[in-house]
Amino acid sequence: MVYRVCVAETEQVFEAAADETILAAALRANVELPHDCTLGGCGTCRIRLVEGSVAYSEFPLALTPDEASQGYALACQAMPAGNLVISPARGFTEMPPAARHHAVVTAVRPVSARVTHLALEVPGVTLLNYRPGQYMNIILPDGSTRSFSMASIPRDNRVDFQIRQIDGGCFTQGILQRMQQGDRLEVDLPLGGFHLHTEDDRPLLMVATGTGIAPIKAMLESLMDDPDCPPVSLYWGGRTATDLFLLDEIQGWGERLFEFDFVPVLSRADAAWDGRRGHVQQAVTLDFDDLSEHAIYLCGSPAMIFDAKLSFIDRGASVEHIYSEGFTHQRAPPGPV
Repeated sequence: MVYRVCVAETEQVFEAAADETILAAALRANVELPHDCTLGGCGTCRIRLVEGSVAYSEFPLALTPDEASQGYALACQAMPAGNLVISPARGFTEMPPAARHHAVVTAVRPVSARVTHLALEVPGVTLLNYRPGQYMNIILPDGSTRSFSMASIPRDNRVDFQIRQIDGGCFTQGILQRMQQGDRLEVDLPLGGFHLHTEDDRPLLMVATGTGIAPIKAMLESLMDDPDCPPVSLYWGGRTATDLFLLDEIQGWGERLFEFDFVPVLSRADAAWDGRRGHVQQAVTLDFDDLSEHAIYLCGSPAMIFDAKLSFIDRGASVEHIYSEGFTHQRAPPGPV
């Protein structure tokens, strides 16, 4: 069975088979829909079902039952159960075009037992054009890619990253550990749809685990010394104190951000830790009874993001104002699924 899918904003129409995802069908028909990981883990491809319904072979992690009940779906995993009229959840956002570059390593050093700071420079480019929150792909010798979020704002041709080691990872525990200043890398950037939505004009709630702090850091740096900066609440979770590798730096951000509140949270803290304990999303729910007025940014483990969405929606958070980027061990490259 083949069904008709119409994009409400553009009136573009394409066909999708009953066993084909909406995203795959759209890309096959050269109809652009926002997307990123294609694995159901990031939420970038979230759409609103104006008419019709969808089915899943397995319910995706980046969509909560509450979101589904409100008529939202993930295009990369949803298959049509009939003719559809769809709308991207927040419309189309024009992003800077991606390009391949030859980058040079300018610094590489450990910042904790499991995280490495990597700094790159792209010769011949005056300004790297990307939105804080986006990521790049490193092209490995075998042609495969590894994806890492930019941890700095566009300022010239330099860019920083905070990269967590993955057990057995050929890049993070292999190539990266041998890397030296002056080494060259082939990279694609910018990629992804995770970015700051300044048009929301709402207080910001930002929640991260581990190196999920990297794109959040870039977003907040873009707001520093900005007279229009909204109030910011940042919750950063780790297992032990060594996971909070930017703790001292972040504690100084209050001087450059408006009404900045920073809450570090540890799930496996030792007796020396005198801060908050537990899971980072639980700390938020203890501090906020009503999240209906906030714009919320979630970055880190998909499990944290899923649980946070459930809890925050229960406290009135607007589905339209929750933005997330789930970190998996390997993010698939953008393109057809």
